[in-house]
Amino acid sequence: MQKEKVIIVGAGTSGMATAACLTKQSIPYIILEREDCLASLWQKYTYDRLHLHLGKKVCELPFFPFPKSYPNYVPRKLFLEYLESYEKHFDMKILYQHCVVLAEYDEGEELWRVKAENRSTGEVEEYGGRFLVVASGEDKPHVPRVEGLESFRGKVIHSTLYKNGKEYRDEHVLVVGSGNSGMEIALDLANFGAKPSIIARTPVHFLSRDMMYYGSLLMKYLSPKVVENLLVIVSKIVYGDLSKYGLPFPSEGPFTSKRKYGKFPVIDVGTIKKIKSGEIQVLPIEIEIIRGNEVLFRDGKSLPFDSIIFCTGFKRTTQKWLKGGDDLLNKDGFPSLPNQWKGKNGLYCVGMARRGFFGANLEAQNVANDIASIIP
Repeated sequence: MQKEKVIIVGAGTSGMATAACLTKQSIPYIILEREDCLASLWQKYTYDRLHLHLGKKVCELPFFPFPKSYPNYVPRKLFLEYLESYEKHFDMKILYQHCVVLAEYDEGEELWRVKAENRSTGEVEEYGGRFLVVASGEDKPHVPRVEGLESFRGKVIHSTLYKNGKEYRDEHVLVVGSGNSGMEIALDLANFGAKPSIIARTPVHFLSRDMMYYGSLLMKYLSPKVVENLLVIVSKIVYGDLSKYGLPFPSEGPFTSKRKYGKFPVIDVGTIKKIKSGEIQVLPIEIEIIRGNEVLFRDGKSLPFDSIIFCTGFKRTTQKWLKGGDDLLNKDGFPSLPNQWKGKNGLYCVGMARRGFFGANLEAQNVANDIASIIP
């Protein structure tokens, strides 16, 4: 067994932020990453037009600002370049293609025993760490069970496999899921000449980038509830009544929805304009069954589609390999309490609470500071 001071699971932005904070404290660590690259979600499973929805000041990782030449809303390509520079700057110790299959605390040795499959050799290697940081995030694409989906004769993909709308020109495409990915992919499809329809079963909050920016400024002076109410008023003024397009206004504010259900507001980058023009159709109903290329909905209507793209998020698999972390993470892989990042026996999590870059960066610094206070 190879012994380490700290074992970090996941070389995404949260794991990298943690590594940088530990480096600042001169605390040795290793990162176990199942893919063959850092930030694999950004590298492999995001679409071409993706930009950071928040200003770069909010999204930069600890101790390493974005270059001044970068635009305020950083595109995917530049963000990946930034992450590569971040990794080199902190000389990160990452073991790629090491998929963690088991992590459990050894009371006798007072350390975490972590078993990881080395995908390049097929062997299972064992590591021991005084501290374990879970930063693996949402890692398994989720496609809900839909009756008759196997009979669909067109293309069916999860959003992680979507790059751009070139191959969908003139196609009728059903986008399942009305979060940020679904709304932006529908926009991209329309820009490439496709005919997208998006399923939006629940009410959605729409905010612009400017609304988010000024909202963050107001948070310094006003309570979150007051800022939330102001954003709701401004959104109604800017976008008007969207219920006639199949998008009723939510009964709860965007901050409340995020806190209660982990549901982020949609940052509108042009989708609403396409919906109002009729270039994107909204279907506020659920799928009943699929028969060939016909999709039947719960209201009895049916429509033909050439392709289906599921923008239905991810499932976490942490609970399958982490043993003894029930006090920190629940059965779905989320912190038991909203701001909880520390468990028992030297167990921590970073970026698991869906608090964005800013929240994950704070957690990474908290973890490094806490470990530094414990070790001799």
